[in-house]
Amino acid sequence: MAKKKMAKPSMVSVKDYANVLLYIKDHVRQSQVKAALAANTELIELYWSIGKTLVEQQQKRGWGSSAIERLADDLQREFPGVGGFSRANVFRMQAFYVAYEKVAQAVRQITALPIFHIPWGHNIRLLQKVKSNDERLWYAQKAIELGWSRVVLETQIDARLYRRQGKAISNFSKTLLPPHSDMAQQATKDPYVFDFLTLREGYLEREFEDALIDHVQKFLLELGQGFAFIGRQVHLTVGGVDYYIDLLFYHTKLRCHVVVELKVREFEPKDAGQISFYLAAVDDLIKHQDDKPTIGLILCKEKDSITVEYALRKNMNPIGVASYKTKLVESLPKNFKGSLPTVEEIEGELEKQTFFAEKRRPMKRVLKKVK
Repeated sequence: MAKKKMAKPSMVSVKDYANVLLYIKDHVRQSQVKAALAANTELIELYWSIGKTLVEQQQKRGWGSSAIERLADDLQREFPGVGGFSRANVFRMQAFYVAYEKVAQAVRQITALPIFHIPWGHNIRLLQKVKSNDERLWYAQKAIELGWSRVVLETQIDARLYRRQGKAISNFSKTLLPPHSDMAQQATKDPYVFDFLTLREGYLEREFEDALIDHVQKFLLELGQGFAFIGRQVHLTVGGVDYYIDLLFYHTKLRCHVVVELKVREFEPKDAGQISFYLAAVDDLIKHQDDKPTIGLILCKEKDSITVEYALRKNMNPIGVASYKTKLVESLPKNFKGSLPTVEEIEGELEKQTFFAEKRRPMKRVLKKVK
């Protein structure tokens, strides 16, 4: 039998070695993520099962809180190296099952619900802070889609994101084709909450713009997923005259530019005309031929809904109007100016946990059945 020739030892190519190392590291990380996801789902299933058992014992044998407390103590003694069996947590397992018991009856596979694919700490916050199951499932789904840490989840709940999402007054349904119109509407909020800003009473539009840009990471977080910042006071020349857009973004999901105009006063009908002019200019001067039509968003201090509806009714450009909220103080030191958040703040708020790496595609069919 002929012997196979072995490759002769040679100098290792730095490039080849780096590529192999990168491949193996990526493979290890993917395996770690899969293991973490599997372990978490199994843990939530365990807690669900324990909660179900406790409820059944209450119903069949009349178990009270003392029996559950005793059970928690016995479990802690039996499994001293396993966390999660404190009295408080065992009661949370029971509450977890009770909260979603009816939801489980509406779906074929309970473990397909998003609550089984977020950490237990996230579920605890949802039970503590949110009353409606529809709202809890919505936040759980968003946590999976956007990789929210527990801190970000709490922030969005406190800011009532569920009730603000897609609420800007707009004419998208008349000026954009579906499903682009629906997506554009869901990309808006009302009101926008910029509570990371602290402005003096009677602040100017430029001060408002400066403060938002100084905290651009938090600004983008509030705008929502998909917004990519292009620039401020973006220069346009039309008919030999210079014009400047307050803020210009590109939305990666909508595949279009978004012009944002800031108004530190109540909405006025002329604002719709101004932003329509900017939209036409951006479509002609900046927009790529493959991009969707540019969308306008007017953020104003206050607005009258009827006035906004009249201003947009005959306007053929896609425009949304929303109000915003900030923190106000009577006066600020002259040398006061907001600064960019620290690296720790950015990581804390925009943290994309590897835990969620493979949960980018949500179980929309399951949610539809629940609703």
